[in-house]
Amino acid sequence: MTRTTLYGWGRTTPSVANLANPDSESAVGEQLATGAALIARGLGRSYGDAAQLSGGLVLSNLALDEMGAINEQGVVQLGAGVSIDQLLHVSIPQGWFVPVTPGTRQVTVAGAIAADVHGKNHHRDGSFAQHVLEMRLVTPSGTHTVSPTKDAPLFWATAGGMGLTGFLTSATIQMLPIETDKVLVDTERFADLDGVMAAMKERDHLYKYSVAWVDCMTRGAHMGRAILTRASHATASDLDQVTLKAPKPTKLFVPFDAPSGLLNALSVRAFNELWFRSAPKLQENEAQELPTFFHPLDGVRDWNRLYGKRGFVQYQFCVPEDAHETIVKAIARLSSSGVASFLAVLKRFGPASPGLLSFPMPGWTLALDLPVGPRDLPGVLDDLDDLVLEANGRIYFAKDARLAPEKVRAMYPRLDEFLEVKSRVDPRHQMASDLARRLQLVGK
Repeated sequence: MTRTTLYGWGRTTPSVANLANPDSESAVGEQLATGAALIARGLGRSYGDAAQLSGGLVLSNLALDEMGAINEQGVVQLGAGVSIDQLLHVSIPQGWFVPVTPGTRQVTVAGAIAADVHGKNHHRDGSFAQHVLEMRLVTPSGTHTVSPTKDAPLFWATAGGMGLTGFLTSATIQMLPIETDKVLVDTERFADLDGVMAAMKERDHLYKYSVAWVDCMTRGAHMGRAILTRASHATASDLDQVTLKAPKPTKLFVPFDAPSGLLNALSVRAFNELWFRSAPKLQENEAQELPTFFHPLDGVRDWNRLYGKRGFVQYQFCVPEDAHETIVKAIARLSSSGVASFLAVLKRFGPASPGLLSFPMPGWTLALDLPVGPRDLPGVLDDLDDLVLEANGRIYFAKDARLAPEKVRAMYPRLDEFLEVKSRVDPRHQMASDLARRLQLVGK
C-alpha cells in the first residue's frame, strides 16, 4: 500500500489517498473487511474525481487481469482489470469486437461497467452494460454474482453506479462478430449545425456507428459547422483483401506538459479552420482500420498533457429528442463566449438502459473539451447546466469535475432507487469517492 496523489484524466482535481493492488477476490474482501472507506480504480480515464477518495483507500483492479477464452458464441469471462485494449488485441484476430466502445481503448472492463460507457452505436446497440451477461461484485455485505435476471436491482445499480455498490472482480461479456478489421466510412461536411443535425436524424438508422465533430468557435450563419462520419463493419465481400489484425502499439507520446494557455481561443479557432477545410465535402465507403475510426486519440499517449498543468474539463450532457434546440443554444453560448472547445462531439442516443444512474437517454448528446484558464469558463458551464436542467437532460458523471449536488436529483430521477439498493449491500456507506461525496451519492 502506498500513499499517492491521484488525478482524473482532466487533471483538475487531485487528491491524496492510500493505493492498494489486490490480486484476488479474497484480497478485495480482506480490504473491505477493514471497514475503511474505499473506491475502485482502473486506468484512471474518468475525467474528474470518480476514481479518487481523499484520505481514504483506493483499490486498483489492474492485477485482476485474467482473460478467459472467447467461445463459439462470442462469450468471454474477463477479470475486472482487463482493458478494452488488451481484449481487442486478442479478440480481433479471432473475429470478435467489443459490442460497445468509448473513444479510448484504455478503459478497464470494470470501469466500462461502472460508467456504463456508450459509443458511436448507442442509437443501435445501447450502452456497455446491456451486453454484460453476468458479473461478480464484492460488497461490504458479501460477494454477489449478479445478472439482468439474478438480483437485477443490484446489477442495474452497479451499471452506471460509478463503483459505489462494490468492487467488481470479473464480468462475462457478449462480443460482436466481425469478418474484417475495417469499417466502411461515409464522411460528409456541413456548413452549419442545423444541416448536420437534420442529416443525423434522417439517416443515422442506416449506419451502425455515427459521430459528428462540431466547430464551437464559429458564429453567424456557419455556427456549429460540422464533419459527420458514419460507418458499418466491412464484410469479407466488401474488401479485396481480408485481414484481422490487432491494434498496433502506440508510438507517439506527449513527453511534457504543454505551456498553459497553448490551447486558447486563437489556436483552437485556427485548428478548427484547418480541420474543417481538410475534410471532404462527401466521401463514401472509405475503408478505415478499427483504431483509426474508433480510437484516434489513442494514437498519442498522454495526450491530456497538451492542455498544460492546469488541465481541462470535459463537459458532456444529453437531452431528450424534442430538446434539440438545447444543443443549438449550448453551442451558441460557447461560440459567443470565446471559451475555446478543442474537441466537440455530437451523437444521437437510442433507448436508455435500465441502469439506475446510467447516463444515456433517447435524444442528443454533446461532449466538450474545455481548457482550464479562461475567466469566463465557470460562468459558461453554469449556464450550460441551466440549459440542460430546463430541457430535462443530465450531465455524465464519468466526465464531471464540478457539478453542484443540488442539480443531481433533477437530472437523475432514479437516484433514490439507487441509494436504496446501495444501502442494502453497503449499509455503512463504505463505498465512497470524491465524486460521490461532492454530489451526495454516498447515502445517508
